[in-house]
Amino acid sequence: MSTPTTTEGSGPEEPIHVDGQTELDAAVSDYDVVLADFYADWCGPCQMLEPVVKTLAAETDTAVTKVDVDANQQLASTYGVRGVPTLVLFAGGEQVEEIVGVKSEDELRSLIERYTE
Repeated sequence: MSTPTTTEGSGPEEPIHVDGQTELDAAVSDYDVVLADFYADWCGPCQMLEPVVKTLAAETDTAVTKVDVDANQQLASTYGVRGVPTLVLFAGGEQVEEIVGVKSEDELRSLIERYTE
């Protein structure tokens, strides 16, 4: 797991690429709010969502993790991911939201802010 720079009280400014349950669990325990982006390199909608996810990592108090479903099929199955992109939001160590498909930056930002404010 890469550890990008952080500022006090917020998540990393870059998405964290996680490989496996242990790394995702570590991110969920290290940060109050975590947005896990389950994606695939071949997925067009995932590529459309990528700049939104990067912006949210840089501009919100959430840690954004990236989970490649092809490399982490068991992890995707654990969270019931049936299609990509799927975003799973964790707050206080618990899964609180699941979003399937591409959503706008504003929609995702307001969802995150429900748990970070």
